[in-house]
Amino acid sequence: MRNIFKTKPIDIILKEAQGNDNNQASLKKTLNAYELIMFGIGVVIGTGIFVLTGVAAAQYSGPALIISFAIAGLSCVFAGLCYAEFAAMVPVAGSAYTYSYAALGEIWAWIIGWDLILEYIVAIPAVAIGWSGYITSLLKAVSIHIPDIFTNSPGANGGIINLPAVLIILLISLLLMKGVKESSRINNIMVIIKVSVILFFILVGVFHIKPSNWTPFMPFGLSGIFRGAAFVFFSFIGFDSISTAAEEVKNPQKDLPKGIIGSLLICTLLYIAVSGVLTGILPYEEFKNTSAPVAYALARIGISWGSALVSVGAISGITTVLMVMIYAQTRIFFVMSRDGLLPEVFKEVSKTHGTPVKSTIIVAIITAILAGFTPITAVAELTNIGTLAAFIIVSVSIIVLRKRNLDIERPFKCPWVPAIPLLSIAFCSYLLLSLSRETHIRFLIWIGIGIIIYFLYSRKHSKLNVNEEGS
Repeated sequence: MRNIFKTKPIDIILKEAQGNDNNQASLKKTLNAYELIMFGIGVVIGTGIFVLTGVAAAQYSGPALIISFAIAGLSCVFAGLCYAEFAAMVPVAGSAYTYSYAALGEIWAWIIGWDLILEYIVAIPAVAIGWSGYITSLLKAVSIHIPDIFTNSPGANGGIINLPAVLIILLISLLLMKGVKESSRINNIMVIIKVSVILFFILVGVFHIKPSNWTPFMPFGLSGIFRGAAFVFFSFIGFDSISTAAEEVKNPQKDLPKGIIGSLLICTLLYIAVSGVLTGILPYEEFKNTSAPVAYALARIGISWGSALVSVGAISGITTVLMVMIYAQTRIFFVMSRDGLLPEVFKEVSKTHGTPVKSTIIVAIITAILAGFTPITAVAELTNIGTLAAFIIVSVSIIVLRKRNLDIERPFKCPWVPAIPLLSIAFCSYLLLSLSRETHIRFLIWIGIGIIIYFLYSRKHSKLNVNEEGS
């Protein structure tokens, strides 16, 4: 049993990532810091900013929502600093999986890798279903009606298949197969569109702010601010996907920390600005009965076409989230397969496009089926628990490696270790424990299935164990 806790030396991890295996093509290095920041903004800012802000203001924080977002953003920065140190030190596609392999051992790497698979496999269909809802509504606004049987899963409103959700997954997957550079260009365009919509709201709304709407500033007290922070924390989930691009970055030691921290700071500032303007335009109580607070506020200040504008921003936001998630899932599969823990098909890279084409096809088929035929939104909370578990493991790994391997070159260092990682662990643990009992049970069942697979297949095929036995 001892070898299941054997760690993988960082020099071996880096050597394998170079693609020296004659039978294996390596991923193409095409990305820079700007594109990584756009990746981060693309995956973090989705529909949450157009929906979540109103609920959080009305039920938790009131005008003090700006402080809630600041606290949530700061907590993500804690985890982000840990990710940044690892990403610069070990610029490999596996993200938290690879980091835990180096710090905690194979069994923990497998658990967190299996956890990340759950995170993305559940999130991708859920996001695609959200995209379908927005595009259907936007088309209705211009008198284009898609029959309900093609926009709902079986059993829901007479549905047969959620066709838009299926098609967007297949379309994005096809784009990702063509190349990372091409996908990045589309992502950049979509990010610019949704950020432009957000900036438009801020610039127009600031002239309609009534300071009296900010009084009382803390109607739910200090506890309300922290409850609000816990609620909006999930608006930041996804930035860790940046680290899965490590092997496709031209200068990962410098650009990965810039991408992770830069995107987090920009997203936090946008969230704070939107919250301040929103609660300044209207009293926070008015957002109790609306799921579209930004569109509602625009309508109240005389911009009747605000709903269509927000829909365009939301569709752009969801599209980029979906793109980065599919991308991240295939890279997790890629590196786990390279380690022997998953079948070899997942590590095959097209010599023409420099992308894991077969892996992308497999992910596309699985997630498209789930999006088309399953009410996946019922288990979407599993995405949150998977992400939080990864944040905790990465933060623990930073502390362990700082104690165990002081001489490793660290192009970027997380400051104030162990204080920052411990703060990350504490906040993420609090949020994880606050999730529903049903979510905890489903998560444990998934992890249990993963452990069975590990002992039946992955442990026997692990290249680390095979090499150890052969030496």
